[in-house]
Amino acid sequence: MNRKVSRTNRNYIIMGLCAILVIMGVGYAAFQSQLKISGASNIASNWNVRITDIQSSVVSGSASDAQKPSYTDTTATFKTNLVLPGDSMKYDITVANEGTIDAVLESIEVNTGENEAITFETSGIENGDKLEASQTDILTVIVSYNSSVTSQPENTNSTITVTLNYKQDDGTVTPPEPSGMTPEDLKALAVTEGDGLYADEYETGRYIYKGANPNNYITFNNETWRILSVEANGSLKIIKKEKLSNVSAWDENNGFDWTTSTLNEYLNNEYISSINSGLIVSHDWPVGEVMIANDDMINQINDENSKYWNGKVGLMTASEYTRTNTNEENCGNMALEFDNGELCSNTTWIFDIINEEDTLYLISAVKDSSLMVVLNWTNSSIYGLSGLLNTTGAGIYPSVNPVIYLTSSIQMQGTGSELDPFSLIVS
Repeated sequence: MNRKVSRTNRNYIIMGLCAILVIMGVGYAAFQSQLKISGASNIASNWNVRITDIQSSVVSGSASDAQKPSYTDTTATFKTNLVLPGDSMKYDITVANEGTIDAVLESIEVNTGENEAITFETSGIENGDKLEASQTDILTVIVSYNSSVTSQPENTNSTITVTLNYKQDDGTVTPPEPSGMTPEDLKALAVTEGDGLYADEYETGRYIYKGANPNNYITFNNETWRILSVEANGSLKIIKKEKLSNVSAWDENNGFDWTTSTLNEYLNNEYISSINSGLIVSHDWPVGEVMIANDDMINQINDENSKYWNGKVGLMTASEYTRTNTNEENCGNMALEFDNGELCSNTTWIFDIINEEDTLYLISAVKDSSLMVVLNWTNSSIYGLSGLLNTTGAGIYPSVNPVIYLTSSIQMQGTGSELDPFSLIVS
């Protein structure tokens, strides 16, 4: 049966539908609302590797700046006056990473002029060195008047250009594997004039460093030492550059036999236990008594070799000091050294390790006497001229620069200069 819907009810329905449409319309409008987001982006890192300083200093002699060193972000410039052979000037150039990106040295290029009278040496920055953000590094350049030059050179000018090529440190550049040299390899660097390593004319197969400042610096036990000799068996004989403090007398009982001396006991027990002794080897040391004014070098060496002591830590012998001198005419034997102390001290590097007004004890005793051979750096009325080879009693508290032999199996890197000493490669 059909029922009629009243007008009133129909209107309610229409109103209801309208209400629904309104609601739907409001909802649809909400879904169409626009969301507006605004912002900005930027790169927060920056690349800024540049030169920030250059400082000069005299290394030796009468060297000076011909003009004040200068620099820009990418270049450093210096000009040097060299007056006499042996003059040296040092320049420390600071490279800074003032950016926020770590850098690494991809390559270093060094070009020097062809002038044998003027030498250049660089150190401090090498291929593969990393330069982290906010850090600095120093490239050192030493310019020298070649000490072996004996006459005024025709060419009085030379130039050096050093180019440092840095790149972002992305891990693709690594330092090269160190290529080491053995003590035996040093023999290939032997010279016949000037400062350097010489074949020992008295002992076959042995080489000795001679001259005022040869490249015989070596780092051992985190200390600076200098190489006395490369022995025939390949071991390296070195002497500590700085003296020890608070050591005993050479012999508290005024004896003159190294094998029983107080100093021997101290060096080979208390002192050796305080250093890295793993690379030190026992060796036969010549400890025979000598004549202080012996003018026959061969006899002097034979006197020393008349008695041996085997151990690890000792001192330099009298003949070793004599043999480090390049002035053969005036300083070629013990008698000449005794007479020409001041002159001879200028042509041997040994006096680089003796403090002014100081006395350096040697291992050698004097024949028929309870006296020891010493080197004096003094102008006193007792010892005479500075650099004098002399004698003193064994009971006096000495200055001691210990000497050791390093095993022939060591490997080293570096040039042996004061700024770039030989360093041991630890495998």
